[in-house]
Amino acid sequence: MKMVSIALLLVAAICISGCGDKGGFAGSGEGGAALRGSIQADGSSTVHPFTAAFAEEFRMQNRGVSITVGESGTGGGFKRFCRGETDISNASRPMRQEEIDLCKENGVEFIELPVAYDALTVVVNPKNTLLDSITVEELKRIWEPNSTVKTWRDLNPAWPDRQILLFGPGQASGTFDYFTEAIVGKAKSSRTDYSASESDNELVNGVAGSDWALGYFGFSYYDQNRSKLKALKINGVEPSFETVENGTYQPLSRPLLLYINKKAAERPEVKAFIHFILDPANREIMKEEGFVPLPDEVYSLVRAKFDHLKTGTVFGGKEAVGLKLDDLLKMESGE
Repeated sequence: MKMVSIALLLVAAICISGCGDKGGFAGSGEGGAALRGSIQADGSSTVHPFTAAFAEEFRMQNRGVSITVGESGTGGGFKRFCRGETDISNASRPMRQEEIDLCKENGVEFIELPVAYDALTVVVNPKNTLLDSITVEELKRIWEPNSTVKTWRDLNPAWPDRQILLFGPGQASGTFDYFTEAIVGKAKSSRTDYSASESDNELVNGVAGSDWALGYFGFSYYDQNRSKLKALKINGVEPSFETVENGTYQPLSRPLLLYINKKAAERPEVKAFIHFILDPANREIMKEEGFVPLPDEVYSLVRAKFDHLKTGTVFGGKEAVGLKLDDLLKMESGE
């Protein structure tokens, strides 16, 4: 009955907003007037292509709306968001307790919206024929603090004595937080002798430019650069839409989120933009960018949460390591 009630509320909300152009919600504000205004988004470099792609499509239909999408990292984005400087914060991990407290201290109420799933991807150069799969334990040996693994031979005595050139996100990155929590066992616990960058494109180029490199970042950056990279299976399971959907790609499958300032969510241009992102008719936009869509039931719950301006987090200030799509559905439905 709960799902039926939510569905009815959603239909009512859609009818009130009005339907028409692609996306159903874009093209007009309150009373049918053309939308105008500006939207500020910042945060995760992983989520950046997602929000930027939707922003580009949305602006094509709403020339009066300006949307700026930065990529200062999940942590950097939350700092700006909790100071009230941005309307939307892109996040590749849930908000931590200290960030929740910072928002509260500054009077910033937020709406937490899961919008897609990601297969955090470990990659090597295509010329590396040593391995096609790697275990969580091997990754831990490579990335843990004070790691003694310096060369490929250190990982496997049968492999060459060539240095492993490591590339990974910087410490402001939610991807860094998630990966270290999932692989090493503690967020931000990592060796420091690697090439770090908040730009995933720099990480892509780093791995692509060295035969003996290894790195990690969001699936969309691998998907857009398949000719230059080789994705490694994790415990024998490859990163893909299918393995994320069926829950077998673990523990590097994770939800991606948008945090919306509640006051901003009441503005017509922000409301229309979020509706545009959540509209089933626009699901292909995220697929084309390499993001795994959520089940329809989750989007129904997320749309209802946004339309009712329901604030707060379902994650309790903690990471979401090992969270499957079914688990997310239960969390969003309050089961």
